[in-house]
Amino acid sequence: MSLPAVRVVNVSKRFGNHGGLEDVSLDIGEGESVAVVGASGSGKTTLLRLIAGLELPDRGEIWLADRQAARAGRNTIGANERRIGFVFQDLALWPHLTVRGNLEFVVASAAMPHEQRAERIAETLRLCRVDPPLIQCYPHQLSGGEQQRVALARALVGSPQLLLLDEPFSSLDRELRVELREQLATLQRQLRVTTVYVTHDAEDAQVLADRTVTLRRGRLL
Repeated sequence: MSLPAVRVVNVSKRFGNHGGLEDVSLDIGEGESVAVVGASGSGKTTLLRLIAGLELPDRGEIWLADRQAARAGRNTIGANERRIGFVFQDLALWPHLTVRGNLEFVVASAAMPHEQRAERIAETLRLCRVDPPLIQCYPHQLSGGEQQRVALARALVGSPQLLLLDEPFSSLDRELRVELREQLATLQRQLRVTTVYVTHDAEDAQVLADRTVTLRRGRLL
């Protein structure tokens, strides 16, 4: 039996007297898509940030396949070494870089051979349905839907082993949300990348997830 792609083992993380996670354990299989649902403040984003290495657990361990990524108070694999693509809730596109520049930064950081970078960027933009004329645009010149597609392309261009999404469609109107949700579901089927998707929308979870887990007040139900 293959090891889970992600193992969260008895992880706790507190922020003062409120928020965070309490003794959470979760296994995510390779190629599996898991939706994490729960009310605001239930710890969903904290879980993603711990997996990504952007927060340190107070207790417990995080494993990526057979490698320990974090234990209490420290990362044993740096965030930039985890081969994770992250789509943040506010997208966090670098405003001073064009669409091409946002993706070039990722492939350069991934140490991709220079001769492969342009082809990889073009292929990823095609997969994410980003129109070629937009490649020289800056984020503020894009519509909301275009920004979402570029953020997803940036997360995928480095060929991540794990894709994390933190309510990336929450600010969109329903029609565009449905369109992009279907596109993401198609991409997941094509790429079979292990995915953890944080959402408060039951339809998102139904369309995008093989399995749904619920957080309530920092505890996994």
